[in-house]
Amino acid sequence: MMRALISVSDKTGIVDFAKELQALGVDMISTGGTASLLREEGMDVKDVSQITNFPECLDGRVKTLHPMVHGGILAVRKDPDHQQTLKELEIDPIDLVVVNLYPFKKTILKEGCTMEEAIENIDIGGPTMLRSAAKNHNDVVVVTDPADYEEVILQLKDQGKVDQQTRFRLARKVFAHTASYDAMIVDYLDEQAGDASYGSTKTVTFEKVQDLRYGENPHQKAAFYKDVVNTRGTLVEAEQLHGKELSYNNINDTNSALELLKEFYNEPAVVAVKHANPCGVGCGKTIGEAFEKAYEGDPVAIFGGIVATNQVVDEGTAARISELFIEVLVAPGYDAKALEVLKGKKNIRLLQLENITSPYKGYEVKKVMGGVLFQDTDGSLLGDELEVVTKRQPTAKEMEDLMFAWKVVKHAKSNAISIAKDKMLVANGPGQVSRIASLQNAVRQGGEKVKNAVLASDAYFPFSDSVEAAFGAGITAIIQPGGSVKDNDSIALCDRYGIAMVFTGMRHFKH
Repeated sequence: MMRALISVSDKTGIVDFAKELQALGVDMISTGGTASLLREEGMDVKDVSQITNFPECLDGRVKTLHPMVHGGILAVRKDPDHQQTLKELEIDPIDLVVVNLYPFKKTILKEGCTMEEAIENIDIGGPTMLRSAAKNHNDVVVVTDPADYEEVILQLKDQGKVDQQTRFRLARKVFAHTASYDAMIVDYLDEQAGDASYGSTKTVTFEKVQDLRYGENPHQKAAFYKDVVNTRGTLVEAEQLHGKELSYNNINDTNSALELLKEFYNEPAVVAVKHANPCGVGCGKTIGEAFEKAYEGDPVAIFGGIVATNQVVDEGTAARISELFIEVLVAPGYDAKALEVLKGKKNIRLLQLENITSPYKGYEVKKVMGGVLFQDTDGSLLGDELEVVTKRQPTAKEMEDLMFAWKVVKHAKSNAISIAKDKMLVANGPGQVSRIASLQNAVRQGGEKVKNAVLASDAYFPFSDSVEAAFGAGITAIIQPGGSVKDNDSIALCDRYGIAMVFTGMRHFKH
């Protein structure tokens, strides 16, 4: 007779599954609340304590950690010595282990969760049984996900056993699950300790959101995963209201738009992104005004781009957006008329994201060949204080535009130059191998709009040629980190041309 040990915190589908096992003549062993539930449903279930001849104790902390349990799980059926040992110790084999773990994630996400509650919800016996069964998957079927109940029952009915391929898949699923569970505990404990350091080892865990049609290019496989916690105001929390499935590049570009949008949390703002670089950014008194500024910054580049706003989209703005081809629009909400207008566009993807300007603090991960790079997210904007280093002070309007440009350039790929006027991005020069090339590209792109605008550079000017080019384009004020050995050359040239220059004391390389 087949024997199953069933002990689950998540009782989804367990009653129906156990009834099917009983109908197949499976002898069932269980614990605590699971055993009570199955008995209430009229099933014959043995308590683990009847198998171990030892009572559950320490408020249920110890119940399955016993040789009568683990011997029955770990014994190799084809090993004569193992079988002899089972016979001598009067241990009966356990053929099916159905276990899922204490709800640690659910507990720590609960508002007001104490560390004591979290610790109490660290499962010990469950992972041990799962790992034992997964290790011995040639002889033991192990199920930790209710989604697998149906397949197990079907195979038991059709062929009287679960095939080897399925056993192996279920075992791999177990080790992925327990690794994720442990990584979650480590992250929580580090957070409670206030330890933001990168230790000698680093284990991370994510949960799949969806498989993607492909990656950056059609020949690359891809999937989208999310953090287990700390997802407020991020793309994984967005609700898609319209349009086809998001692609890899849609997700990457929309995330870039959200990162920049979060810099503008206190006024209506619209951000347009193309290939992960800002191509239009505007702030105004209304979302309509902000959108027009974002559009006018580069009416060509916004075509096929990603647009994000921190305001509820109204009908007028929706009508204006619907005139363009936009891949994705993400906003905290849409009024009814706006939604009706936008849904008339077949190919636009509409996302609704509450808490869209909530700050995100975490880490970034980049895979390199043979290793992984981790770093904190760039959550800062300025150094200790702004320093005006030229004789001329920027005007109040120039300073407003300088801070606007500085927020934008932080999110453009290095080497980056962003030019702004009237709280509108008029030109962007990202991703060149020299700073002067980035500046020249931005000036060429902006044309006449660059005159009487301000300029932001994500890192210092290594040479004064950038100031020369800025003056020739009609730039009136510059913001940059400072820190070059040739800062004085740039400052002197600004003084000669009457350009105001501000140092931030902090650079923002983005590679």
